Amino acid sequence: MNNRRDFLALFGLAGAGVVGMRQPANIERRQPAQRQTFNMHGYAAPKLETVRLGLIGIGSRGSGTARRMAGIEGVEIKALCDLFPDRVSAAIESIREFAQHSPESYSGGEDEWKRVCDRNDIDLIYIATPWRLHPIIAAYAMEREKHVYTELPVANTIEECWQVVETSERMRRHCFMGCGSCHDGMSAIVLSMVRDGFFGEIVHGEGNYVHDRVSDTEARWLRDKADHGAFGFRSWRLDENAKRNGTLYPQHGLGPVAQMMDLNYGDQMNYMVSISSDDFTLGDKMKELAVADDFYKPYIGRTFRGNMNITVIRTHNGRTIMLQHDTSSPRPGSRFQLISGDKAIYHADPPRIATSDQGWIPKEEFDALIQKYIPELVKRFDEKAKQAKSISKGRSYEVVTASDWRLIDCLRNGLPLEVDVYDAALWSAIIPLSEWSVAHEGTSVKVPDFTAGAWKTNKRSMDISLQHGGTTALT
Repeated sequence: MNNRRDFLALFGLAGAGVVGMRQPANIERRQPAQRQTFNMHGYAAPKLETVRLGLIGIGSRGSGTARRMAGIEGVEIKALCDLFPDRVSAAIESIREFAQHSPESYSGGEDEWKRVCDRNDIDLIYIATPWRLHPIIAAYAMEREKHVYTELPVANTIEECWQVVETSERMRRHCFMGCGSCHDGMSAIVLSMVRDGFFGEIVHGEGNYVHDRVSDTEARWLRDKADHGAFGFRSWRLDENAKRNGTLYPQHGLGPVAQMMDLNYGDQMNYMVSISSDDFTLGDKMKELAVADDFYKPYIGRTFRGNMNITVIRTHNGRTIMLQHDTSSPRPGSRFQLISGDKAIYHADPPRIATSDQGWIPKEEFDALIQKYIPELVKRFDEKAKQAKSISKGRSYEVVTASDWRLIDCLRNGLPLEVDVYDAALWSAIIPLSEWSVAHEGTSVKVPDFTAGAWKTNKRSMDISLQHGGTTALT
């Protein structure tokens, strides 16, 4: 077995289905020697003084996305694309106050996004479509010499992960997956502490995607036909939860832990196991909703993903990671949760630190540590955000994030990205791998190495000290 397609055939992960896949045998011994055509980790693309952007997929959040990007210095929005014309019109209206943006509108056809990617006056394609389209558009855009910014995840199958990686390497175009928790202020502070050795040798990390989408508000389930239905076009998000069972959205919790463990640059995932509970809420919710709305009747009797999924990963350097996914139980939300070393532990909810088994350190001591370790990246972004006139409080997807800012700043300064295509592929691959493991009663499964061994020599990314760049303003 000499190539990745043989591996995928053996592994049964080339397609969308997972239940019928046979168990992988001797994966470590038989895993192919994948060759890296060009190492995108640490790659600095030529500087772009102006980043000309095309946004594909407006949906219910795209107007906020357009406004976020419009408020970053050096961004010029050239095109907005959605299946529905009214969504594009709303997005254009949301950025009307920004004089430098006069985007063209693309809508009405399922392939209109290709016309955006085919333009020769666009540098960056932002993908905010349903998940199934992310890898398709990403690969197509990079083939046309565009950098890519995609919402989570970058891909849905192992085959798609490889396709995105190989296209990025061959075309030497960045593929950035937006994971705001990686540049979140507290995550960056804890990363600063990790790199300074405060926690000692890192042993274990935990991340969650806990976000109640069933009982948090009844308004979530009220369909507005003028707004194209609940859960977005054709209820794609609901369908994802009805046909898949695993950790379906791990990146927000996994990303910060991966960076603290230097995954893809010093350590690498080795193998993982995943188990899910039964569904205790979504099936009943469909029955309840179908009484008043026939739209939900086809969902009655379908098998939904379990309320709780737990995935455990072991790295080559002997560390462990635990991920939880639960979007249908009445629990407070959480993402990055915990990092533990042989000298100290950080717990995120509520934020606290312990250095022994005698309990958590006093608040005054904790606050002093946080102030000591605030990295320059956090200070600079917070300063620019306070000075910006266009930034207002709103829902999370309406306010520019440090990830948005730093991506554009890196492109404008000709710097390597801090979340690259290998991070995007690795963090997304956990989804189909977890589905396989769940379908096989928690059987251990190997994690592909998308760096083809380069993780052993790759240097750290995430320049939290801002030794380079940090010059881009927020307007």
